[in-house]
Amino acid sequence: MKIIRAEHLGMCFGVKDAIALALKASQREPLTILGELVHNETVLDELQAKGIRIESSPAAVTTQTVMITAHGASEKRLIEVRAQGLTVLEATCPLVHVAHRSLAKLVGDGFHPVIIGKREHIEVRGMTDDLDDFDVVLSEEDVMRLHERPRFGVVAQTTQPIAKVRGLVQLMRERFPDSEVRFIDTVCQPTKQRQSAAMEMAQKCDVVVVIGGTHSNNTHELVQTCSRFCSRVYHVQSADGLNDDWFRPDDYVGITAGTSTPANVINEVEQKLEELNKEQHENCLV
Repeated sequence: MKIIRAEHLGMCFGVKDAIALALKASQREPLTILGELVHNETVLDELQAKGIRIESSPAAVTTQTVMITAHGASEKRLIEVRAQGLTVLEATCPLVHVAHRSLAKLVGDGFHPVIIGKREHIEVRGMTDDLDDFDVVLSEEDVMRLHERPRFGVVAQTTQPIAKVRGLVQLMRERFPDSEVRFIDTVCQPTKQRQSAAMEMAQKCDVVVVIGGTHSNNTHELVQTCSRFCSRVYHVQSADGLNDDWFRPDDYVGITAGTSTPANVINEVEQKLEELNKEQHENCLV
């Protein structure tokens, strides 16, 4: 077995900064995070082990200070939280802020807003909750259901594959040739790097292991991308999720990971694969 790591994988700077901010703030005073700071169960368990609370509703908060997650929030949400007299810390990724500002500019310029992403994802809700009229699309079928508008302004959830986003924008232009379709690319650079590296790696592999949280959109997108080039792709949260039966002694095994996956979790998965490789090699010699 030969193990290959994708050139770009794992935790991005936005996630690292959010975790560091939460840990620093919790040392000063009790802290509650509104929602999952990042979509990775290992990280969330470690934060809770340090006394940080996680609540989905402001009404359930019992600490003075609350933190907005790396996925961002709408102004409406922030006003609601502050109205309860709570002190708000924002861990919003700077690139999510860019997406919010890009969308606001398009709306301000008179474009009908279209967001390419998952409608119920926390990041997308943060982008749309302040809007009265908007559309969210994620598939060609969604685009075909759009109503014609004179001007469409398009942005994307930051963790969507850029190839999918560009394909949907092109489909909008073909479907509405008389409309102006203005697209601002808000897919974040870490996502682009991990998608591109995963694509390149998967073409060389017999098996790919994608490491990340079950609720992580960018991890699921990595699974889909790798599956286009490799028939055996497995999604695990940690080394405990690996199954020996997935691997053969002569396999090329690729490893990639979502942007909220800690380095130590990636290392543990690779170590377990190395141990399996050693066992398989020893069995072949018997």
